[in-house]
Amino acid sequence: MDILIKPIVTEKMNAQGERFNRYGFVVRRNATKQQIKHAVESLYNVSVDTVNTMVYGGKVKSRFTKAGVISGKTAAYKKAVVTLAKGESIDFYSNI
Repeated sequence: MDILIKPIVTEKMNAQGERFNRYGFVVRRNATKQQIKHAVESLYNVSVDTVNTMVYGGKVKSRFTKAGVISGKTAAYKKAVVTLAKGESIDFYSNI
């Protein structure tokens, strides 16, 4: 699906997955909660309880080099935290 870009696999999200049954995904900026829910349910064959979304704006970054100061900006993205029904789980490492 083109709604889900990639799963978020960090220590914090792994801890939330084990403790609260929550999993994080980077999603398209214009994706709605209903689209995200349908995409996760169809891709991973699980039932989703809730979807929480947040939009992160890009940060302005600069670094100092021999040629001078180089300025740039990181990309903005949207993150979705999906809570699954009790007894459901997603294994991101099963197809490696």
